[in-house]
Amino acid sequence: MLNDRKVAVIGCGFVGASSAFALMQSGLFSEIALLDANREKAEGEALDISHGVPFVGQVQVYAAEYDEIMDAAIIVVTAGAAQKPGETRLDLINKNVKIFESIIPEIAKRNYEGILLIVANPVDILTLAAIKQSGLPENRVIGSGTVLDTARLKTKLGEHLSVDSRSVHAFIIGEHGDSEMVAWSSANISGVPLHDFCEMRGHFDHERAMREIAEDVKNSAYEIIEKKKATYYGIAMSVVRICRAIVMNEKSILPVSSMIHGEYGIRDISLSMPAIVGADGIETHIPLKLNEEEIGKLQQSAAALREIANSVNLL
Repeated sequence: MLNDRKVAVIGCGFVGASSAFALMQSGLFSEIALLDANREKAEGEALDISHGVPFVGQVQVYAAEYDEIMDAAIIVVTAGAAQKPGETRLDLINKNVKIFESIIPEIAKRNYEGILLIVANPVDILTLAAIKQSGLPENRVIGSGTVLDTARLKTKLGEHLSVDSRSVHAFIIGEHGDSEMVAWSSANISGVPLHDFCEMRGHFDHERAMREIAEDVKNSAYEIIEKKKATYYGIAMSVVRICRAIVMNEKSILPVSSMIHGEYGIRDISLSMPAIVGADGIETHIPLKLNEEEIGKLQQSAAALREIANSVNLL
C-alpha cells in the first residue's frame, strides 16, 4: 500500500541532495528515503538534511534500499552522469541510459504502484527509457521536462516587463534542451496578449526582445554550469512543484515531459507539453494555440529527440 506522505529520491548527487533538502522544507512529506549506488553517500546526505528537521517540523530522512521505497507515493530519479561544461544534455544519453538500465528494472520487478518522476538528463529521452523499461502506465511516468525552463522564461519576462513573474502565463515546450521553443502565440500577462502588454510598458521591438529572451532562457543552464559546474537549486524547486501537484491532487497545468500520441503531428516520443498533473499523474495534455512556424519548430524538436532515441534503440 502506498504511503501518500512518503517520497524516495534515487541518486544523491547535487540534484538529488538539493531536491531532498527542498522536499524536506516543503512540508509535503513525513518520510524522505534516499537511495544511491554509494550507500555511504546516501547516509551522509540523509544525516546532514535531517539536522534541519527541527526547524521545519516532523519528517524522517534516511538512507534506504529498493525494497524499502516501494511504498513511496513518488520515486524521484535524479541518478545520472553530470553535464560537463561544453556538453549538451543530449551528449549524456549513452551514459545515462545505461545507468537507468540498472535502476528502472529494480523498480519494475517489485511491481511499484506509485509515480515515477524522472529528473536526470536528458530528461525527455530518459522519460521514454523509463516508460519502456518499467512497463508502468504512461500517465505514471513523468519527466520534469521544461518546468524549470518555463520558470526561467517567466522570470525573464517579468524582469523585462517589470511585473510579477507569477502573472506571466507562457510555456517553453518541446525538448528540455537545445531545440526547446517558446510558445509565444499563447503567451499572455494575466489574460492580456503579450505584445499588447509589452506596448503598455513601452516595449515595441517585439521580435528582437523575443529572440533575446528565448536565447537567454535556453543558454542559462550552460552559463550556470560554466560558472559553478552544475545546476541544482532551480531544478530542486521544480521537483517540489511537481510533487506538490501530485500529492495535493492540484490538477495543476505544468509543462512536464510525457509521451505524445498524435498532437501536432507528433507520435510516440516523450517531450514537454502543458498537462494536467494530479494524484494519478498526468490526466491529459492541454492544447496550445500555436502558429504554423511554432508547430514546425515543435516538430523539429520532436525529430531531434526521435533521432537520439533511435540511436539507443528506444524506438
